[in-house]
Amino acid sequence: MSSADADVRHEAERHLRALVGREDARLYDDQWAAVEGLVAHRRRALVVQRTGWGKSAVYFVATALLRAAGAGPTVIVSPLLALMRNQIEAAERAGIHAATINSTNLEEWQAIHERIAAGEVDVLLVSPERLNNPSFRDEVLPRLTEDVGLLVIDEAHCISDWGHDFRPDYRRIRQVLTDLPVGIPVLATTATANARVTEDVAEQLGADVLVLRGSLDRASLHLAVLQLPRPEHRLAWLGDHLDELPGSGIVYTLTVAATQEIADFLRGRGHAVAAYSGQTEPTERLALEQDLLAGRLKALVATSALGMGFDATLGFVVNVGAPASPVAYYQQVGRAGRGTPHASVVLLPAREDRDIWAYFASLAFPAEHHVRATLKVLADSDRPMSTAALETYVDLNRTRLETMLKVLDVDGAVRRVQGGWIGTGRPWAYEQERYDRVAAARREEQAAMLEYVATAGCRMRFLRGQLDDPAASDCGRCDNCGGLILPASASEEATAGARDRLARPGVTLAPRKMWPTALGNLGIDLKGKIPPERAAEEGRVVARLTDLGLGQALRELFRADAVDQEVPAPLVRGMVAVLADWQPRPDAIVGFESRTHPVLVGTLVDGLSRHLGVPVSGRVAIADDSIAPGGGAANSAQRVAAVSRRHALALTGDVSGRRVLLVDDLVVTGWSMTLAATWLREHGVTAVLPLALGARA
Repeated sequence: MSSADADVRHEAERHLRALVGREDARLYDDQWAAVEGLVAHRRRALVVQRTGWGKSAVYFVATALLRAAGAGPTVIVSPLLALMRNQIEAAERAGIHAATINSTNLEEWQAIHERIAAGEVDVLLVSPERLNNPSFRDEVLPRLTEDVGLLVIDEAHCISDWGHDFRPDYRRIRQVLTDLPVGIPVLATTATANARVTEDVAEQLGADVLVLRGSLDRASLHLAVLQLPRPEHRLAWLGDHLDELPGSGIVYTLTVAATQEIADFLRGRGHAVAAYSGQTEPTERLALEQDLLAGRLKALVATSALGMGFDATLGFVVNVGAPASPVAYYQQVGRAGRGTPHASVVLLPAREDRDIWAYFASLAFPAEHHVRATLKVLADSDRPMSTAALETYVDLNRTRLETMLKVLDVDGAVRRVQGGWIGTGRPWAYEQERYDRVAAARREEQAAMLEYVATAGCRMRFLRGQLDDPAASDCGRCDNCGGLILPASASEEATAGARDRLARPGVTLAPRKMWPTALGNLGIDLKGKIPPERAAEEGRVVARLTDLGLGQALRELFRADAVDQEVPAPLVRGMVAVLADWQPRPDAIVGFESRTHPVLVGTLVDGLSRHLGVPVSGRVAIADDSIAPGGGAANSAQRVAAVSRRHALALTGDVSGRRVLLVDDLVVTGWSMTLAATWLREHGVTAVLPLALGARA
């Protein structure tokens, strides 16, 4: 090493010590190689290293050196808001002034822009969604790419179609890379990229990319799988053994409903836990993260929305339900064991995991006819169209439509502007072969996850093998290697308590308050707020399909190949309990006519009539069989149109001045109940009380 290089490394390690707060801190060889490549040679680099290795240190140290040499600010694209907060705190300790622009701090954007212009910001962290925001893309991003000193792409596997967590907003980075001035260094980092993803990301970064890939072993992690027969056994195991796990940690689940159920049960067992998901308010998220890191909580029960970062020191991760791929699982368990020599990692797989995987797989890129319909609508429009307006023409739900539009935007077929979306008129090809390959890769990942659960071999070796780690070897720390022995059972008391909690029925069904936007495009004269005098009351369902307890009975009942049958006994008991708790006090019952479940709905309505002692005064009849059951359910506008055509109110008794119990088997969007309520209110009904066996989510 030359004396000049030695001086630079000495200065780099001085910044590292300030960053981590330890006088003995030294850069790893690969950390120095990355810093040197970025600072001395202005290269583009891809760093694939395990969680906790110190990828953040690379870009903070490089930032300090580049800023001292007069370079512009570093821009970090990161999808994890929690990680952003951790990184800003770490950067400030090292004297690096950082700021973030994301969806939770809109009121700070202008002040941050002014600080950037004044040269007061060393690091700007942005969420990938900002890259597709019209004002940010057209006004802020050009200035940043002109002045940027270093571009960092965190969680870089999100760029790749093959990555387990591909995100359309990340595709915008390709254009950012193209627009960067010559000589601006770029760093891409990830802990979860196999060989195919690594090659894909490196190719997108450009020519002569420095790829630094290290061992993905996590010496602190002790992995285990416990296959317990039923949901109550999994909850009971947590209730009995959570306090035996080291330190604080995360209990990951696959659904929002499960976070609430599990957290509620564990709190009832005396554990300091809280639920955390994408539905948690931003301010509450921050408070919960701080409570976890400070040890005030034993665990957060969370969906994958929780991504801890730089300063997280967690002693365990438990997954109640398996993620859909070993790579996604490796990323989640990597939240534990940072800054601690031992962390327990426990997977409690469930039979219903495959149903949840299948649901998320159904959200893949839409079929070509949906894409062509969208492009035609935009081409025929003389003004920008909002996503809500497009829903009236395209039978896709909001999430899938928005995702599709983002992909089309990056591909140049549409463009997001103020006020919505416009077509560009550029030719666009539907890449069916590519989408099929990605779908096949996802199926392979699911099969590999099942293999991980069943393997008798070393679990860490299996995960590292899935990431194409050439140094993978037996760890000596997992349950199969004899390094982690866990109790495999729970007490009868905890199991009974879990069974009672999961069998506890009753989920509130909030009434719809607003009609979907632009229903006039479908010839329907409904808009704005639903007047209280035409709306339903707050209703009830026995359970959600995603619930851990009665959700299993519902999933079996509503499987595509299930035989139509009378209401099963567990759901009958659940319905009775819901009615006892709710006490709706109706004067009449009106049920939905069903082609797919006539026996189920018929016995439900008749049973409720006998139990409550009130008459059946009519039905919401099928008026147009050409509209398929569930037609238009992909989005609200299409669903309102389908229900309006398919159903009509057929009364057999006088309902004026009465309180009507409106009964259906399954609530998916809520619009069938909403429209039927308006029809009943037009006949003088004083209150409509929606009731169903299940809800989709």
